[in-house]
Amino acid sequence: MLIAQITDTHILEPGDLAFGLIDTSARLAACVARLNALETPPDIVVATGDLVDSGSEVEYRQLRRLLSPLKPPVYAIPGNHDSRANMRMAFGPDGYLPGQGPFLQYTIEDYPVRIVAVDTVVEGEAGGIMDEPRLAWLAARLAEDRTRPTVIIMHHPPFATGIAHMDGMNCANAGALARVIEKNPQVERILCGHVHRAIQARFAGTVAMIGPSAAFQVALDFTPGAPARWTDEPPGFALHYWRRETGLASHICYVADPGPKRPFRQMD
Repeated sequence: MLIAQITDTHILEPGDLAFGLIDTSARLAACVARLNALETPPDIVVATGDLVDSGSEVEYRQLRRLLSPLKPPVYAIPGNHDSRANMRMAFGPDGYLPGQGPFLQYTIEDYPVRIVAVDTVVEGEAGGIMDEPRLAWLAARLAEDRTRPTVIIMHHPPFATGIAHMDGMNCANAGALARVIEKNPQVERILCGHVHRAIQARFAGTVAMIGPSAAFQVALDFTPGAPARWTDEPPGFALHYWRRETGLASHICYVADPGPKRPFRQMD
């Protein structure tokens, strides 16, 4: 099984540019074209949050238009830039999102690898959390089947990356999440977004991984107190290749940027 992961696409209304410079629609279109051109097509695409920039209906319509050429089905979760209500309208007809309730959480059972999608968003805040209701939901879903390899998808990463301004708004209550994961050795990978860089870490006996942004990358700066800046590294996506004999292997694919080259700038 081949799982493609796109994240942090930050789609704006047609004609608008992120920071007045980056055409996020063109960059997502380039990622979609690259995915469609793979010699081994993905079985599914997971989109791990911050799908649009401000959560508007117009942005979601633009996002759906850009994703429509994809051959495999797309399964999305929200990030802190998303609107749950407008996501429900945009992706509800696909049938996998819950029609009601406070969180957009679900499982996908149709493939060799089970997908458990978790909503970490805190309304009105940049950071996320795994609070008691969400932890209980996740624990119950994982307990349903401990025999199948499982991938958890969530927007906010539960581990520190060393990029201080991003670590200050990652997934809170990560210790409680770790205790749930430790009881479930079938969890092969935790796939995240939010940080706009490809980063991996050991977490609770498994591997947690952040995919690169399909829009723009955050500047790699380990200096304490460094400002939030973006850098004009190319957009990209991740591929997670599952074989029963060997488990899950993850790859990073970068895509040629269709726009002009820019130096990194402060994210303001």
